[in-house]
Amino acid sequence: MVRRSNSLKIITAIDSFKGCLSSAEANQTAAEGILSAYPHAEVVQIPVSDGGEGWLEAFSQTLGGSTVELTVADPLMRPVRACYLLRGDTAVVEIAQASGLTLLTSEERNPLRTTSYGTGQLIAHAVKNGATHIIVGLGGSATSDCGRGMLQALQDAFLPTPIVNVRFTLASDVTNPLCGPQGAAHIFAPQKGATPEMVTILDEQARQFAEESARKMGYDCQNQPGAGAAGGLGYAFLQYLHAACRPGIQLLLEAIHFDELLKGTSLVITGEGRADAQTLMGKLPSGILKVAQAQGIPTILLAGSVSDKETLLQAGFYRVEGINPPGLPLEEALKKKVAQGNLTATVERLLLSL
Repeated sequence: MVRRSNSLKIITAIDSFKGCLSSAEANQTAAEGILSAYPHAEVVQIPVSDGGEGWLEAFSQTLGGSTVELTVADPLMRPVRACYLLRGDTAVVEIAQASGLTLLTSEERNPLRTTSYGTGQLIAHAVKNGATHIIVGLGGSATSDCGRGMLQALQDAFLPTPIVNVRFTLASDVTNPLCGPQGAAHIFAPQKGATPEMVTILDEQARQFAEESARKMGYDCQNQPGAGAAGGLGYAFLQYLHAACRPGIQLLLEAIHFDELLKGTSLVITGEGRADAQTLMGKLPSGILKVAQAQGIPTILLAGSVSDKETLLQAGFYRVEGINPPGLPLEEALKKKVAQGNLTATVERLLLSL
């Protein structure tokens, strides 16, 4: 049941609706629906990300810090402006800023050619800027180079002295190994433009790189969970930079002290573009649900499309709702103004029905 009091406090923590609304836009839109139903409610908006798109924005809007912008190499080694966040001695890097799939046209996508070099440039700049802890959001990459480009950029920046006394934390929900049928090439490279022939080549290149690294270093991280994230960039961090890998939403919620923000809260509203049984496999809304459940606070899940609704309700969501009317064409649903209108109306209707 929703706890009601004279001061109704509702938290919105909605992921981006990809191709449609950013996390910040989705939260603002939901807030408008809340205030239409309850004009005097206290609404706390929390931009969120699991490590992919919006990772930098989520940290920036919730924790502050200074945004550092510089020119680095994009996945095809062309100059591109990219940012990282610096707060004290901690830097937050979103790899999609320099090595993201959205930086390429569909015709340019070819993971045999793309490189993570620009991500290495961002990290090198952050270290030279005083960062001793770097939180890396692994998501949305255009690359499948096992992080070799990133490592080359770090080598170029720091030779003859290697990086020392810098701690790396990876934000990723990917648990895949580097190689094999469940590895980076087979599972993720096709969406980056790889043909079946390319997948075979990429997987063999990854295996050879891991074997050479293991012989040289005396240990092998290719089968660690997360090694296959971001085209094997996770492996490079684990093998060469001794990184720790954690679920992205868990990292973010801890950083913003989400459990403290929940005090006095009557309701949490979360969401994502598509909600189904996979939502419960470590995706962002399930992370939010887990923390809210621990304090007995009901959580509503909203999505552009919903399937496996009963499974989601049995997992503990208070309500699960799709925002789009039945039969609405996908092309129409993805229009920003249409999505905003449908999200506002859904939130207002739900709150008035509680």
